[in-house]
Amino acid sequence: MQGNIHSIETFGSLDGPGIRFVIFLKGCPLRCLYCHNPDTWATPGGELRSADSILEQALRYRSYWGEEGGITVSGGEPLLQIEFLTELFTKAKEKGISTCIDTSGSPFTREEPFFPRFQGLMKVTDLLLVDIKEIDSKKHRVLTGKSNENILDMLRYLDEIHKPVWIRHVLVPGYTDFDEDLNATRRFIDNLHNVERVEVLPFHKMGEFKWKELHLDYSLGKVEPPSNERVKNAENILVKK
Repeated sequence: MQGNIHSIETFGSLDGPGIRFVIFLKGCPLRCLYCHNPDTWATPGGELRSADSILEQALRYRSYWGEEGGITVSGGEPLLQIEFLTELFTKAKEKGISTCIDTSGSPFTREEPFFPRFQGLMKVTDLLLVDIKEIDSKKHRVLTGKSNENILDMLRYLDEIHKPVWIRHVLVPGYTDFDEDLNATRRFIDNLHNVERVEVLPFHKMGEFKWKELHLDYSLGKVEPPSNERVKNAENILVKK
């Protein structure tokens, strides 16, 4: 089976533990207003590659990974290519490689045919990096174009099967920095027992040029990154000391 690949980063340091070989897949169902990779949204236009060829390339860098590093698949939304992802991770685990998914969780459902495929994928996945973009479903729809009920349900399911997760929250002034929502997010996290880390990621506009290149309207052009005080406030609420 072939995956639709957008790009590869050979020395990722922000995509899971250690040094990671990061594969960015094409296609995403969300339209996050702050997305810095809108060029991954559309499914067409990527490079079709087999799991074997990806793994062969990744193994060239294994000596740099150390004990914690490995392979992370991001996007786009990797769960849109779940069968390819499962094949890649199955072959990676056969070689003792750490596997990690960076996902929004947006395709998740407990319905068939997705759910049994997801269960199979989890058997060969060591860690998931999951965004809680906004805990309030209405605000989440404004921010991303979709509600978040199924995303939160995925996090509950991952807790049920004791699958380790890191939770990330992008702090966007006027969109995701409301104290009441940050506190609600923390209360949700407190009901999970599989969360190894919570990270606050300050909003930035480094991907704005991509929106312009794609002739897309970047509605956050006048939004400035959060102040250090607001970042610290969010960390005090979300990150357990």
